[in-house]
Amino acid sequence: MSDTAPTVSASTKPAPLVEVNGIEVIYNHVILVLKGVSLQVPHQSIVALLGGNGAGKTTTLRAISNLLKGERGEVTKGGITLEGEQIANLSPADLVKRGVVQVMEGRHCFAHLSIEENLLTGSYTRTDKGEIAANLEKVYNYFPRLKTRRTSQAAYTSGGEQQMCAIGRALMSNPRMVLLDEPSMGLAPQIVDEVFHIVKDLNSKEKVTFLLAEQNTNMALKYADYGYIMESGRIVMDGPASDLASNEDVKEFYLGVGGGERKSFKDVKSYKRRKRWLA
Repeated sequence: MSDTAPTVSASTKPAPLVEVNGIEVIYNHVILVLKGVSLQVPHQSIVALLGGNGAGKTTTLRAISNLLKGERGEVTKGGITLEGEQIANLSPADLVKRGVVQVMEGRHCFAHLSIEENLLTGSYTRTDKGEIAANLEKVYNYFPRLKTRRTSQAAYTSGGEQQMCAIGRALMSNPRMVLLDEPSMGLAPQIVDEVFHIVKDLNSKEKVTFLLAEQNTNMALKYADYGYIMESGRIVMDGPASDLASNEDVKEFYLGVGGGERKSFKDVKSYKRRKRWLA
């Protein structure tokens, strides 16, 4: 009698929440910005998209949230799936209803509205008043600072409070996944730490998945589970966050803690490796 012990096939591995498959993005019909970008965002994870200005991080997030058309951009190759379903024909509002919300770079609070009014604009896909009230209370639990400033006009709050307001507004739609674009931009280090700590809390307690585009590599890798590094519209390296944080190339070019004495870039072996990434 043959041994027929069940084998675990690759198909039993849970499908990622979002999968980006070799996408190319062109702006204004001529400017190629993304060149074959592929990445996966598993359920209930924090994934960091890292790289400098102009690397393509924001464009990748906009491709996932279908906000490219407003910037005269389009995905010309490849595809993006949400739990296995192509999202190309879904509107940004459809994606919000399916639980995918983007927090834009620069916060974009409504300056003339109060903090609470700003938060309530995030519940426009919800009709149950009880659910909206419960979501608002949940946001205040995670961001107690917003509760004390709830009646303040957003224009007169700090950058950190506006960033918290932008994230809180996204949470008002009960998302499964939040796309966070440069959450640390322009914030004091202690506020950045506070914001990332809340993101980690939301991930572990509320099971919200995060894909965050961030230039603050050190902070992002501290809180993320997995990371992708972008250069000139391509993914040049990826791996578990702990592996990237200990990688010599990442230390040299993104964390600023390369070993040994300072050398000319062109004399550093990893500079040559980096040039090969971009070839």
